[in-house]
Amino acid sequence: MIRKLFRGENTYNFYGRRRIGFTASLVLVVVSIASLFIGGLNLGIDFRGGVAFEVPAKGELNVTTARDVLSAENVPASGVKIQTLTSATEERVRIQLSDQTPEVVEALKSAFAEKAGVNSSEISVDKVSSSWGRGVTTKAVQALLVFFVIVSLFIAWRFEWQMAVGAFASVIHDIVLSVGVYSLLQIEVTPATVTAFLTIMGYSLYDTIVIFDKMSENEQRFAATKASYGDVINVSMNAVLMRSVNTSISSILPVVSLLLLGAGILGARSLSEFAVALFIGMLFGAYSSIYIAAPVVGLLKERSARFLPTKGHLSVGVDMAHLIASGAPVGRRAQSRSQAGEGKAPSVAEPAASVDAILSHPPRPRKKSRR
Repeated sequence: MIRKLFRGENTYNFYGRRRIGFTASLVLVVVSIASLFIGGLNLGIDFRGGVAFEVPAKGELNVTTARDVLSAENVPASGVKIQTLTSATEERVRIQLSDQTPEVVEALKSAFAEKAGVNSSEISVDKVSSSWGRGVTTKAVQALLVFFVIVSLFIAWRFEWQMAVGAFASVIHDIVLSVGVYSLLQIEVTPATVTAFLTIMGYSLYDTIVIFDKMSENEQRFAATKASYGDVINVSMNAVLMRSVNTSISSILPVVSLLLLGAGILGARSLSEFAVALFIGMLFGAYSSIYIAAPVVGLLKERSARFLPTKGHLSVGVDMAHLIASGAPVGRRAQSRSQAGEGKAPSVAEPAASVDAILSHPPRPRKKSRR
């Protein structure tokens, strides 16, 4: 099994099981959209505006005493977020709240310094206006729209418009599910998250375009045969499956290192924000390139005049092995004769020629040289 996977000799019926992928994606999309309407996103200070204090966790300062300080200064508890940031050298308490007047900010800074037993200069204060946060949000949405338009035009020019639609559906799928995970788990959304989302789309499109390129190659290869477009997809997917798996693993491992080393050990908060979005998006990207992008293209291509006569016909098992090895599907007349002779459909478990026998054969004997 592993040997065949590495050699691209699998006979897995990806296109025939497309409904399973569509159903799973539909459920996840509905859950994600429902979560966005019910719970919304946990927007960071850069998007909604406000003030963030980072105070050394010394003296009497902790999460509880920080809330007591806010209560003493009559700061509303709504929208307040307090967390402990741990690094290899120190611990700091991060207090994030809504926009405040300069007088309140100075009073809080002095109170936090007194509780922690440190000088006020050791406390960092980040103040972002709500208008600046709205500007960041608008620019992020504009960047996504421009990205969609440019990429769709390029894929339509390089391949076909059906593939542009498939790639667009795949990217939208990845973004909706990634945002849904952030909404469900209430992970804070920061500018680093938006940057990671843009990186996710590039990664997802790379894997998708690799598959599309193989599909275009096999479509030309089977041009003289009566292979269905579902067969084209299955042969292409099985050929590049190992490449997709290797690409996903080699991409996810550095991201896991960022999470474990950068965020877990070194306590780099910005690295964790970037790495979490990458990790989630890469998983969905690897899935969508197989079960969203390619099947969407297949549904559109099957409606064309060339592939409409063979719509719904799929070569599976030994027939797919024959298609991979010879470049031609098993003829329908041959299948009919086989079924008529046995009185039933041929069994995949006991075929006349096994998949391994078709895809792998002994080398031809060398010709003897004449003396």
